[in-house]
Amino acid sequence: MADELILLDFWGSMYGMRVRIALAEKGIKYEYKEQDVLNKSPLLLQMNAIHKKVPVLIHNGKPVCESQIILQYIEEVWPDKAPLLPSDPYQRAQARFWADFIDKKVYDGGKKIWATNGEERQAGKKELFEILKVLEAELGDKPYFGGDSFGYVDVALVGFYSWFYAYETFGNFSIEAECPKLIAWAKRCLERESVAKSLAGGKKVHEFLGEVRKMWGIE
Repeated sequence: MADELILLDFWGSMYGMRVRIALAEKGIKYEYKEQDVLNKSPLLLQMNAIHKKVPVLIHNGKPVCESQIILQYIEEVWPDKAPLLPSDPYQRAQARFWADFIDKKVYDGGKKIWATNGEERQAGKKELFEILKVLEAELGDKPYFGGDSFGYVDVALVGFYSWFYAYETFGNFSIEAECPKLIAWAKRCLERESVAKSLAGGKKVHEFLGEVRKMWGIE
């Protein structure tokens, strides 16, 4: 029996983008079902009853939720197809550490910029730059976070690049001016077909967040 693979996702989700990139890197075919995150479908609520969020990977009728868990599931089910995690246990642990750091820090720092105004936004800018500079220091002069090969941490972070334009526009600053190596890394990742086809356009993300701000009464 062939694998039935369905991805419940939202075009602008940086967490969904990482799953799409991982599946593309491994050449795994799946059915994509776009979700309205502001009006959640019965299927999404059924398949992720706890968090009610995208992405959800449904493999032969069984849901796997939370993007990092999905990435690790994909690695375990299809280990021989373009592995994203290193084989060395310590390097694997390091990759998971940095992916965890990204998930705990980057989204919240960025949200303080696009979802607020005034002093709170200024504090968000400072916080985001501190986070990005930590990541840039970890990247160093390497082509990718794991070294010469595109891998797990790159997949975990690169979706946020789609949101950088919105952060910069709402916050009136330049990430490239502060973190040039990080932007060079993102552009290097975009040279990969898996990334280029999976990332949302920055201006489209900015427009969507502008609509969300209006809905939330922030403007």
